[in-house]
Amino acid sequence: MERPEREAMEFDIVVVGAGPAGLSAAIRFKQLCNEQGKEYTICVIEKGSEVGAHILSGAVLDPIALNELLPDWQSMDAPIHTPVTEDQWLVLTEVNSVRLPNFALPPFMHNHGNYIVSLGNVCRWLATQAEALGVEIYPGFAAAEVLYHEDGSVKGVATGDMGIGKDGEPTDNYTPGVELHAKYTFFAEGVRGSLTKGLFQRFNLRDGVQPQTFGIGVKELWQVDPSKHRQGLVLHAQGWPLDTKTAGGAFLYHLEDNQVAVGYVVALDYWNPHLSPFEEMQRFKTHPSIREFFEGGKRVAYGARAINEGGLQAVPKLVFPGGAIIGCSAGFVNVPRIKGTHNAMKSGMLAAESAFEALNAERTGHDELTAYPEALKESFVWKDLHRVRNARPALAKFGTVFGSLYSGVEMWLQQLGLGFLMPWTLKNHEDHKSLKKASEAPKIAYPKPDGVLTFDRLSSVFISNTNHEENQPAHLTLKDPTVPIRINLAEYDAPEQRYCPAGVYEIVRDGPANEPRLQINAQNCVHCKTCDIKDPTQNINWVVPEGGGGPNYPNM
Repeated sequence: MERPEREAMEFDIVVVGAGPAGLSAAIRFKQLCNEQGKEYTICVIEKGSEVGAHILSGAVLDPIALNELLPDWQSMDAPIHTPVTEDQWLVLTEVNSVRLPNFALPPFMHNHGNYIVSLGNVCRWLATQAEALGVEIYPGFAAAEVLYHEDGSVKGVATGDMGIGKDGEPTDNYTPGVELHAKYTFFAEGVRGSLTKGLFQRFNLRDGVQPQTFGIGVKELWQVDPSKHRQGLVLHAQGWPLDTKTAGGAFLYHLEDNQVAVGYVVALDYWNPHLSPFEEMQRFKTHPSIREFFEGGKRVAYGARAINEGGLQAVPKLVFPGGAIIGCSAGFVNVPRIKGTHNAMKSGMLAAESAFEALNAERTGHDELTAYPEALKESFVWKDLHRVRNARPALAKFGTVFGSLYSGVEMWLQQLGLGFLMPWTLKNHEDHKSLKKASEAPKIAYPKPDGVLTFDRLSSVFISNTNHEENQPAHLTLKDPTVPIRINLAEYDAPEQRYCPAGVYEIVRDGPANEPRLQINAQNCVHCKTCDIKDPTQNINWVVPEGGGGPNYPNM
């Protein structure tokens, strides 16, 4: 079957990804157009089936960027109803907990003035605001390819073809992708975006910066007994069940309507190949100080997502001819505060302002939006990241006990204006290089799930509403198909079976010789990108599946 040529659509700005950064960029750009009577065009494409379908975060929202973007948001029916009323920080041992006094934490670590939200619902609302301003939003379209001009500048993106079978040939449902051409293209794909990875390499955007590091966040949403619910409570915990060489921690956020979001984050530089972040999350819920919140309740949603943890020193060059990187594609998460949405939104707003100025100056779109990173360095984003730049690498360097003490001292010095006493910046390392061999690490005995408080992965994936068209090429590809057995299984006991929170990777033994092979259950994938990050030889490459595939998160 001969494939028809792709149609092309022309815009001034194309945004890849309808998360907080992409939507904030679109809103700010159209605000400027409307204020100054300009007819510039902008569209946002989103790989999820709807805006918010792939959005997963804690989330406690610092409204600083939203206050700038939409100052009247409180009168605009925003799904932001739960101000934080109480902060708790717990350090857990296996059977006990110690609460850190709030005065021990610098004021910028407190959550007074912040809101507990479903970030997916916030994005759905932002999309309605964007569309009201004239932004075109196309959910269900996955950007699969970056397009280039002859001079090497970015021309736009192409969405993936639909209706390609597993054999790579068009089916009866074949529909070609669409080319979206723009003067400037913003990449807001989120953590470990597949197109952004290619841009890093093509334009050497990571030269001279530290490696990005990551965590994997596993989250559940619970409907709890009203007598256990404390609307506005933010609880963070660290310590058990992780060892002192493995960074991570948990959160419980009490939203409205007797709902509690519980999540567990494990840093992906963990050393023990037998560790399972999903199972650590299940164990955490059994702690005596934690399980009481869930007794009599019901789990209603599940999901997982990688998180940028590299900090300021891992932020790449943000611009290249014809485009810019915004939001979590670049990595603006403040790890100690466990917040990044405000910084992602501000990055999108500043990129939009820079692009608007360029269009007004009749620039061709083949140049770099240098005003964007310059403005970012003068914004609250840079200050927010600079004062905590050593917190995460300190945990890797000194362990979680001494690393936390070090971070606490440095953050207090920053709070008191004495940060010059510790002027250095600690280095990051690549997460995939941290695993010890399986023979050098103790096995971990995880208890069986009880189906009430703790669960298995497959039943969890079921309530993530994950779905992929089964007859399509696998979006989880292996550079060398021999590596999973020859290296991963032989040396690391196949850690992909454990670091994946969705049961995608499975070692099965079949055939006459009962030989092991790696089975990839791609239809289970929740698009967390952990495999792309943690695979020891970087043999797994995550690319976008057909648009609309993946999880469909409600209220996450």
